[in-house]
Amino acid sequence: MTEDGFALPDATVAIVGLGLMGGSLALALRAKNVCRSILGVTRNPAALESALARGAIDAASADLSLASEADIIILATPVRTILDQIPHVGPIARQGAIVMDLGSTKRAIVQAMEALPPHVKPIGAHPMCGKETFGFDAAEPGLYRNATFVLTPLARTSASTLALAESLARAIGARPLVLDAARHDQMVALTSHLPFALASTLMTTVGEMAHADASVYRLAASGFRDTTRLAAGDATMMLDTLITNRENVSHAVRLCAHHLNELADLIAAGNEPELRSLLQSAAVQRRALKFEI
Repeated sequence: MTEDGFALPDATVAIVGLGLMGGSLALALRAKNVCRSILGVTRNPAALESALARGAIDAASADLSLASEADIIILATPVRTILDQIPHVGPIARQGAIVMDLGSTKRAIVQAMEALPPHVKPIGAHPMCGKETFGFDAAEPGLYRNATFVLTPLARTSASTLALAESLARAIGARPLVLDAARHDQMVALTSHLPFALASTLMTTVGEMAHADASVYRLAASGFRDTTRLAAGDATMMLDTLITNRENVSHAVRLCAHHLNELADLIAAGNEPELRSLLQSAAVQRRALKFEI
């Protein structure tokens, strides 16, 4: 039980945004019987209808005021939408309500949460999972299973609020990890945002050739498919991500471009010893990684 008098099994959770992340969270909370009730808020009528039909939520509204009934309010919209919503959440949140988010960048969101009124208990969050498909129809209850669930507390975040957020993450099968917001943004720029940028750039590069010879796609096999998968994702969500983490992402892209230029020079020079060394080093590093799926 938190210092404000509710335990997770007795809590009402309001999820604002019922796309892939919010919809999957609702389905996971329902499947695991984590909380007392689940409220869904979205302006997408089809998503509300589908969420109700699948039993993911108990009540639905296009109006944020529905969240006033919740003990935990989770903002699961694109980052800049979250930033727009935060000032409106404080006035309608009940005394002691916990406000979380699922945004993929954290520094700007945590800074915005600092302005929430004292009766609200804020904490930032970012589950490290997702798919290239989006919308409620793509949601699935197992999306969070084994995923790292980053939590970025504010200076004002109480120990009990952090503990409840950690228990929510564990309840849906995720693994909580507490990080500073700025450190989080630096790291995901390399491991999450740079891969998206590379996938999009690869699609653009091959697309240029396809204008001259569409047969190029007939030669695209699993390597191209897997490498470009992220490019098919939600452009609005990724645009918000890139813009709100632009310093870190632009640095990561330039660093990668430097290494690509080095690679191009080695290939052009036919420098087989150094090229072999580079490729073998990358292979060894990749084989050493263990991903939980």
